[in-house]
Amino acid sequence: MATDSAALAAGHRPRREAGGGIARGRALVARALRDARVRTLSFAYLFALFAYIQPVGFRSGFPTLSDRAAFARSFGDNKAVRIFYGEPHNIIDVTGYTAWRVGGTLAIFAGVFGLFAAVRALRTEEDTGRMELVLAGGVGRGTSFAAALTAVAVTVVVLWVAEFAGFAVAGLPLGGSAYLALATASVAPVCAGVGALASQLAPSRRVALELGGAVVGVLFVLRVIADTANGLGWLRWTTPFGWAEELRPFAGARPLVLVLPILATVLLLAAAWRLAATRDIGTGLLASRDSADPRLGLLSSPVAQTLRSERASLLIWAASAGAFAYILGLLAKSSSSAGISKSLNRAIGKLGSGTITTPVGYVGFAFIFFILVVSLFACAQIGAARHEEAEGRLETVLALAVGRRHWLTGRLLLALAGAAVISLVCGLLTWLGVQSGGAAISLPKLLEASANCLPVTIFFLGLAALAFAVVPRASAGIAYGLVALAFLWDLVGSLLDVPSWVVKLTPFAHVGLVPAQAFETTDAMVMALIGVSAALLALWAFGRRDLIGH
Repeated sequence: MATDSAALAAGHRPRREAGGGIARGRALVARALRDARVRTLSFAYLFALFAYIQPVGFRSGFPTLSDRAAFARSFGDNKAVRIFYGEPHNIIDVTGYTAWRVGGTLAIFAGVFGLFAAVRALRTEEDTGRMELVLAGGVGRGTSFAAALTAVAVTVVVLWVAEFAGFAVAGLPLGGSAYLALATASVAPVCAGVGALASQLAPSRRVALELGGAVVGVLFVLRVIADTANGLGWLRWTTPFGWAEELRPFAGARPLVLVLPILATVLLLAAAWRLAATRDIGTGLLASRDSADPRLGLLSSPVAQTLRSERASLLIWAASAGAFAYILGLLAKSSSSAGISKSLNRAIGKLGSGTITTPVGYVGFAFIFFILVVSLFACAQIGAARHEEAEGRLETVLALAVGRRHWLTGRLLLALAGAAVISLVCGLLTWLGVQSGGAAISLPKLLEASANCLPVTIFFLGLAALAFAVVPRASAGIAYGLVALAFLWDLVGSLLDVPSWVVKLTPFAHVGLVPAQAFETTDAMVMALIGVSAALLALWAFGRRDLIGH
């Protein structure tokens, strides 16, 4: 295989590719788009809905000029709010508010989408063995690489169209709407380039996602520092999230800034292709554990082995969330209620911002995002369990004196323990940030906020486990999709003209914003009970089904 791959990389392809390369490339693009259709349509729906609801909700929540002026005075220089949405420009106007609120939020989603799409199109194809079949059919590596990235580019265009459509239906100017959607979508190609490069360095899909995710996380933190720290605004020019802000939609457009994401994308993809053309299929430039010296620690049981395989992932999740928690705590004191009336504060709550005009209220609102992070970690653990089954490692484990239900129980307990560790780290580092920033929130209150992350996590962990037991191939998509849709509905559901019980269908709506609000004991117990019941049903179903590969 090494010889064949080297020959293909060097350009020694069958002569027939010259005539049919374009047709084969189109077929590969079409197949990649079919494989990505669920993810693409899900993100497109999110982009369109969010782009529509925010300007409509702003008009409804702030109907008068005085209301909008009070909002702008309070939030224009609020560093705590800038963490989530970036630097505001002309937020007294619907267009300026939309560019700030939607652009800042969807830029993050665009970056995540680009990373996942590139890794799925490149690294996953190798891990599943499909790339070898493609190359064996007379398709060159250059053609397959270009086809994969063409499919990613098409999906990014779909996101742009969806966001533009949302703005247009909401009544925003068409030209500015197209430009704002372009600014948001410009983050996706750069992060796709990061994912493409990580796919060449990493020995597996999961390592590629973790490596690429760490880079994207650093790029986001650079944007946060640029928007919140005095004298460090120049850092905005070092990250695609900052470039999206500097494009200034509806606030003095700077289209020349588009040169930066274009240039960065080209350089990243060129580097990725250079590496792809010189390595063998199924390997990465970073050494895999298979080729490392044997280490026997944490191999005494399946649970210990799971901890061994997941500890690096846990450290990455905990360190990333903890660093963000410290920054949030550090800026909590900058929250202010100056100039905001009670009616205006209620309107802000309807925009999905909660009570953020005091340090304790701001921290309570921020912990909603930590609940999201911990829930996504639980989904990632179910994804890791599915990966172990798909690669055939689970068959080896179960060939020993290990029962299926015992193995899955260990997986679920470790996932819950990891979620508890991440929640605790968030609470502790938020407290350290609060103390460093001069605010006054007690450690017990923030530990209670940490515990507040677990009921929702148990709920989603149980549902993800049930999906793994019943529909294993689709389990990761179902798990992540449920969390994303529930969180999005919590942000925008209250802006729609629907009954209150429909708004409260998401579990995030039943979470008390601790420490600003009391812990919702009854709701927490109900969510935990649903999660545990789903997990028990998953254990029963998993014990009765066959193992399923890729």
